[in-house]
Amino acid sequence: MKPTLIRLFGLPRRSKQLALLIGDALVLPILFWAALALRYDTLHPPIVTGIPVHLLLITVTTAVLEQCGVYRAVVRAFDEKFLQSLLLSVAAIVGILLSLAVLRILPLPRTVPLIYGFFVFLWIWASRSLIRRLVRFLVQMNSGVTRVAIYGAGAAGRQILAALRSATEYRAVAFFDDGNELHGTMVQGVRVYRGADFGRLQAQLVIDEVLIALPSSSRARRREVIEGLKPFTGRVRTLPGFSQLVGGQVSISDIREVDIVDLLGRDPVPPLEHLFDSDIAGKRVMVTGAGGSIGSELCRQVLARKPQLLVTCELSEYALYNIERELLASAGGIPVVPVLGSVLDEARLTRVMSDHGIETVYHAAAYKHVPLVECNPFEGILNNTVGTQRAARAAIAAGVSTFVLISTDKAVRPTNVMGASKRLAEMVLQALAAQPGTTTRFCIVRFGNVLGSSGSVVPLFREQIARGGPVTVTHPEVTRYFMTIPEASQLVIQAGAMGSGGDVFVLDMGESVKIVDLARNMIRLSGMSERGTAGDGDIEIAFSGLRPGEKLYEELLIGTDVLRTEHPRILRAREGMIPLSELEPFLASLSDMAREYDISRLKVVLAEVIEGYVPDSTQVPRIPSPTSIPNPSTAPENGHPGAGTDGWIAATDLPLFDG
Repeated sequence: MKPTLIRLFGLPRRSKQLALLIGDALVLPILFWAALALRYDTLHPPIVTGIPVHLLLITVTTAVLEQCGVYRAVVRAFDEKFLQSLLLSVAAIVGILLSLAVLRILPLPRTVPLIYGFFVFLWIWASRSLIRRLVRFLVQMNSGVTRVAIYGAGAAGRQILAALRSATEYRAVAFFDDGNELHGTMVQGVRVYRGADFGRLQAQLVIDEVLIALPSSSRARRREVIEGLKPFTGRVRTLPGFSQLVGGQVSISDIREVDIVDLLGRDPVPPLEHLFDSDIAGKRVMVTGAGGSIGSELCRQVLARKPQLLVTCELSEYALYNIERELLASAGGIPVVPVLGSVLDEARLTRVMSDHGIETVYHAAAYKHVPLVECNPFEGILNNTVGTQRAARAAIAAGVSTFVLISTDKAVRPTNVMGASKRLAEMVLQALAAQPGTTTRFCIVRFGNVLGSSGSVVPLFREQIARGGPVTVTHPEVTRYFMTIPEASQLVIQAGAMGSGGDVFVLDMGESVKIVDLARNMIRLSGMSERGTAGDGDIEIAFSGLRPGEKLYEELLIGTDVLRTEHPRILRAREGMIPLSELEPFLASLSDMAREYDISRLKVVLAEVIEGYVPDSTQVPRIPSPTSIPNPSTAPENGHPGAGTDGWIAATDLPLFDG
């Protein structure tokens, strides 16, 4: 059973307010007597107060305190607002008693109300402080307390200190800051130490957790701080960036886990406005795969640049519903048209683009998970390559000005079918762009992994750490490039504005990251340690081996012929291509392989066409075809995706998803 005091603190709020009022009512006569005794300098003041005077005094004082909100204030949230309410109520009490004294309703010297008001202020402040300390002590005794060091003694650090003091489970024990002017000072009763002294002082101060309160600092600066905290074995958390703290107030709910972006330490380059607006502002824009990770962010970025119209194309009904609902909330009157359907339905795409007068298309519809496509290769080829071919032909037929393909670094010397399918999609656009009379400007933008996308390694690692491990890494030497979804989407839009036709743009992804190092950092920043061979530590890192089609490292360029552009993070690659006359027979031949679901033959043929393609040696089980793929000449004019196209058609029961 909990102690009586613990049960008392667990009473309903109104009951606790009533208990405070009764306690004050019992103490107020004593405070009044003390004021008289101090005025007359005797324990037996000549003015004798009876029950009516005490009742009047109690009624006036408690009524004013109630009206000014003193009893409504949360005792644990002892802040500036409470102090203002208390000062206002004391001033009102003194004013009322002075009026009663002047009017001779109460026979009091005029100094007594002032002394009484001072005593009331001291009593309310001291009693609530004592209650707060008692609550904190009891909670700490029953559940323990987290000793927190705040890195950053600026405005955000001071605000988070105030927030921590209102939460009984935390205790701020120190500030650390790199500003020389603050070293050795006290900020709201907490000492400020040098950031460089953290390693020496962490054990002495018994620090359980570090909160990084540097919201206005650059990512590079936050990365330096995180690197400096490497000896620390406790949990490290941070506040979001300054732009996210637009309200100016910091609360405990703003504290979050250290973002992987902070570990990368690369600050985004501000967008070039003329490139950002070129293909969007005042134009009619369409995004395919609009419900996916990249597609949905592209929709947000497009909508922010004030297009005339935005069409969102997506096969998943649920994904389309979610992104439409989000976009409509911020559209500001801009029409958002949801189109439910597959990019394999060329006739439907052509009608949609023509009917809405689409001028710019961002083609993000694709399968992207390497192991899944490796096990389902023809679905990947169909969706990623043929879907791109049909969307591009629809764009040409509808007179679209700009068509931008979202590609991947896995298309460079691919070892998997997903990468090969994306490289084929690139080649299709290059071939179409080279056709005489092509008025649509085709651009390809190639980049690496995006943080936070579906299937991303970061949320997977967080989930595994939360479960207690193990954290699974495929290989100790595997590396990847990373970029945030908003940054990648902004660069895609700007790159698309620079293309002249068939261009391949690659994004500067910064330095590649070793995945095992990423896992170790995430374990450390969660306040846990990696489990060693001796069994010590909290979380094990298990190496599962490279998955089918997976490479140790990714590349962004096939060759070395690369040019700078006006944007420092965007490069233009000069890469070889295959004429459309040679490429189309190859694409048509894939239908025969698809009918037989001949994966081995598919990989052999892909190796003949795609430069640098090295099929994965892992033997993937032969999966029977989920359905036959009929010839379009026998398909109805309307009714099946892709009707009336070049030998490829998606049957109604073929599982295809754009996002």
